[in-house]
Amino acid sequence: MICKWADDSQHLILENFDAIQDSPSKIYNEATPFSPSSSWLHEWYSPEVLHVVKVAKGLQAGWGTCFRTVLFHGPPKVLAHWKNLIAAGLWCGNIIVLDATTGVCTSTLSGHTDSVSSLAFSSDGTSLVSGSHDKTVKLWDIQTGGVIRTIHDHATLVFSVSISPDCTTVASGSVDNKICLWNVQTGECCCVIQHDHMIFSVSFSPANSQLLISASSENTVHQWNINGDKIGPTCEGRYISFSSDGTHFVSWGNGAAIIWNSDSGIAVAKLQIPGHFFKKFCFSPNDRLMACASNHIIYIWDITSSDPHLIKTLVGHTDTITSIVFSSTLISSSDDNSIKFWQIDAPSTNLVAASSESKPPPSSSIMSISIQAKDHIAISSDKAGVVRTWDISTGLCKSSIKTSAGPQSHRDIQLIDGKLLIVWCTRRKIHIWDTKKEKHSQKVDAISDFSTTCLRISKDGSRVFFLDKDHIQALSTQTGEVVGKVRLEGEVRLEGRPSYNPLTVDGLRVWVCFEDIPTQGWDFGTPGSIPITLSNEPLPCPRLDFIHSTTVGRTTNPSRVKDMVTGKEILQLPWKYQEYTKVQCDGYYLVAGYKSGEVLILDFGQRDSSEE
Repeated sequence: MICKWADDSQHLILENFDAIQDSPSKIYNEATPFSPSSSWLHEWYSPEVLHVVKVAKGLQAGWGTCFRTVLFHGPPKVLAHWKNLIAAGLWCGNIIVLDATTGVCTSTLSGHTDSVSSLAFSSDGTSLVSGSHDKTVKLWDIQTGGVIRTIHDHATLVFSVSISPDCTTVASGSVDNKICLWNVQTGECCCVIQHDHMIFSVSFSPANSQLLISASSENTVHQWNINGDKIGPTCEGRYISFSSDGTHFVSWGNGAAIIWNSDSGIAVAKLQIPGHFFKKFCFSPNDRLMACASNHIIYIWDITSSDPHLIKTLVGHTDTITSIVFSSTLISSSDDNSIKFWQIDAPSTNLVAASSESKPPPSSSIMSISIQAKDHIAISSDKAGVVRTWDISTGLCKSSIKTSAGPQSHRDIQLIDGKLLIVWCTRRKIHIWDTKKEKHSQKVDAISDFSTTCLRISKDGSRVFFLDKDHIQALSTQTGEVVGKVRLEGEVRLEGRPSYNPLTVDGLRVWVCFEDIPTQGWDFGTPGSIPITLSNEPLPCPRLDFIHSTTVGRTTNPSRVKDMVTGKEILQLPWKYQEYTKVQCDGYYLVAGYKSGEVLILDFGQRDSSEE
C-alpha cells in the first residue's frame, strides 16, 4: 500500500510540476482532480463532482507513459544527454541544462545569437559542444557554464556537431558543404573535409575515436577517418545515430529507418515510419529499443528479436518533434514549445538485429466529438477518417471504422439503432455514410457554394442540419433533399473558433447559440412546411455549462465548467487540456479531442434515467 501511495504521488508531482510550483494550491484544484480514476489519490482526494474517465488514447485510465512536461516560451530545437543531465538548445540561442529525472532547470548557457541546432556532451560529462545558426561552434564548461572557446570555421549555419569519445576532437557539419575537425585543447582546425552537398549530420563512433560518419542532403552516408580519408562502404540516409556500442548505426532514407552494421555497411533492419517531417531516432542505452519520431508521434520498436516489432506509440506532442534522446527514460522536444519525459519498459532479451519491416498504426488530430449518454458512449473521428466509439464509463475503445472522410472535412456522427450514421461535408458536397451498408448512402450536391464548419445530425437520424453562411438548412438523410431552410438574424462569425459548434439539436428542433447574437431556434418537425420559430421556447439548458477559453489582448481566460444553478465555477481545464480541437459538453459529460489523437472524458455525476 505504501508503494502504491508513493508511486501515485510521484506521478502526480512530476506530471503537474510546473502548475504546482507556480501555485501550490493547484495540487488540490487542478492536479489531484485530473489524476486517473484508477489511482488511489483520485479515489481519496478528488471532489465527488468530477470523475476523470480517460486521458490516454485507446487505453484504460492510468498515469500514462508521459510523466513530465516542461514548457518553454518558444520551441526547443535539439537535445543531448549525459547520465542525469539533459541539455536543450533553444530557438533564441540559449542552452538549458535540465535534471533528467525531474526536468528542473539546473543552469542556462548563454552565448549563441541564433537558434541552437546541435548539441553533444563529452564522454566524461565535463563539457558540451554546440552548433548554431549563427555559424559558430562553441565548447562549454558544464561546471561553470562558461564558454571555453568559440570556433568560426564555417561560412554559414552549422547543422550538426559531435565530440570524439576520447574528448580530443570535435567535428562539425554545415550548410557550406564542409566537415571541420578541430582540436579540443587548442581550438585549431586540424582537417577540413570538403563535400559536394550540405552536411545534415555528423557523428563519431562511441567505440572508436578514429571513425566518423556523415550524412548529406544527397541522401548518402559516408565513413571517414580522423585524417579526413573516406573509408568503408557508402550507405543511404540523411540523418544518423550510433548504437551505444558502436556496432550499428541508423539512418533515415526512402521512407524508413534503416539499421546498418558499422563494419560491413549491410542493412540489417528496416522500419517503416509514416509521415514526412523531421525523422529523428535513437537507440536505447542497452541497444534493445529503437525510438523513431515522425511529425508529432514517437514509435518504439523492440529490436531484440529476429523480427523487430513495434511495441509502443507515444502520443502527446501537438506539433513536430525536433529531437529525441534516451537517458534512463526517453525525452523528446517539439515545436509545441515543450519537452516531454516518457517512461519506457524495456524488453529483457539480447539484441539481434534482423531484416524486417513493421509499419505502425497512424494517429491523427480529432475532427469531431459527440456524446450519447443514453448509449454510454462518446464518438470521435480523426483527420485520417477513422471513427471510434468510446465507453464513457471505462474510457476503452469499443469499435473503430475507417471512412473516406477527407482531412479537411467537417462532420458529425450518431449511433442510431445499432448503426453509425456519419455525415461530413467537403466543398459543395454533403456525404452521408451508413455503416450497415458499408458505403455512401448519399452524396448530395449543395444548393449553394457553401463552406461550413457546423454539422449536426438529429437524434432519430432523419435530418442533417448545417450552417451555410447565414442560413440553416435541413437535409433528409434518406433522399438527400433539402426539407427546410431558415435565415439567421445577425452576422455569424466563426473565425477563430475551430472547436466551437453553435448548433444544438433536440429531436427535430435546432438552436443556434453565439456569444455575440441572440439565441435563435426553429422546429423542423413538419416536412415540406416552413420551420416554426421557437420564440417562446427556451434552449434546453443543462445543469452544467462549458465556457470556452477567450483571449482579450494578452490575457487568456481558460476553459471552465460552470454550475448554472448556483453560478459557481466547478472546474478549470488544466493548461495541458486547454488546446482541444473539438469539444462537447452535455451538462453531465465533457468530451474533448486533441491534435495528438487523444480523447479526454470527464464525468460530472450520474443523471436520472428520465434525463437520458
